[in-house]
Amino acid sequence: MKKFNENLNNFILNSTCCYTCIEEIKKELNNNGFKELKEEDNWNLKSNKYYVVRNDASIIAFEIPDASDAFSIVTTHSDTPSLQLKPSGEFTKEKYLKFNVMPYGGLLNYGWLDHALSLAGRVIVKKNGFLETKIIDFKKPLLIIPSVAIHQNDQANTNLDLNMQIDLEPILSINKNSFKDLFEEEVVDYDLFAYNLDKPVNLGIDNELFVSPRIDNLTSVYSGLISFLNSKSKNIKVFCSFNNEEIGSLTVEGADSNFLLDTLKRIAGYCNIDIATSLSNSFIVSSDNTHAIHPNHNELSDDTGKLYMGRGFAIVKEPTSTTNAISSSIIKTICNKHRIKYQEATARNDLVGGSTLSGLSLRHVSVLSIDVGIAELAMHSSVEVCALKDIEYLYKMMKAFYEAKIIKDKNKIKIS
Repeated sequence: MKKFNENLNNFILNSTCCYTCIEEIKKELNNNGFKELKEEDNWNLKSNKYYVVRNDASIIAFEIPDASDAFSIVTTHSDTPSLQLKPSGEFTKEKYLKFNVMPYGGLLNYGWLDHALSLAGRVIVKKNGFLETKIIDFKKPLLIIPSVAIHQNDQANTNLDLNMQIDLEPILSINKNSFKDLFEEEVVDYDLFAYNLDKPVNLGIDNELFVSPRIDNLTSVYSGLISFLNSKSKNIKVFCSFNNEEIGSLTVEGADSNFLLDTLKRIAGYCNIDIATSLSNSFIVSSDNTHAIHPNHNELSDDTGKLYMGRGFAIVKEPTSTTNAISSSIIKTICNKHRIKYQEATARNDLVGGSTLSGLSLRHVSVLSIDVGIAELAMHSSVEVCALKDIEYLYKMMKAFYEAKIIKDKNKIKIS
């Protein structure tokens, strides 16, 4: 798994926002013989390995075997909590060039102070009379959000109540008057995000811990993508990475859109199979991270659903998750067969999380589903913590899932 972990580091370093994440996924797929399709075109599926991108920020890849009537699907999300630049948001105050930003997702605000930040995203430029889309990543330190010194805020260590409008505005320069100096072309508009430039590192006595920006949810994205590429399946394999999970997924390319259903319908039409029958024989593994028991606050974890880092990926069952006894029994059986470690996670009733990717997808695609992930600390900070072993367990489970054949016969299920 050494190569897997090294490649994971590079994937995280290059996947700095939803747009650059999709670009990295496309590179991996192109290198493995997948061809890009366009939603606006008619699909003539002459080979069996394809992918389709919607709005530059969500992707669905699929591989069609010689004959199949079922889909094996893994869903993840490409976006990360961050600071999004407001349109025309630059201004000068007290000789600082600053930028007005808005929170994208549920930020752990103080985790973004005093870190070197860069910018990545999508810009629309005017070129030769046309509007052109460009995915950009400056990959260099451009911004910082300085904290207020203890000498000027005697409550900094007792009441860190940050105001999103005031306390999280980054500075870009003390010399320039406009951030447009960064661009060579006329920028009409942009979807730009600040991100932490810290590199992933391993720490601990045995280097067992993984400390990195964007662990949520790039560890799931990479595990899902590589398991998709490294597995052989008798089913139609599908890998999805959706944008906008952190803000509810109700967008044109989010999990709560028709993107997945439309794609599955087109595949079913090509394979000459009934979509309703296919979906009844299909399975979704939805992967997003969850919380490890905190070393200083064990009272925040459920009494019987605690998660420990390094002891296996998590099967998550909450009121808002899609996990049920059937779907969890299937994944447990697969894991037991391949000796893959897993844990069962539940949340405190007074600290319940939000909706899941599969739950939102199931509004459009009714498929047996399970929610999984890895345990981490400091979720939604600009740097997060998890265990390397759990990422490996998640990958191995996804690979084994893709390669399993799940056969339903009335009230019996056979897994081969």
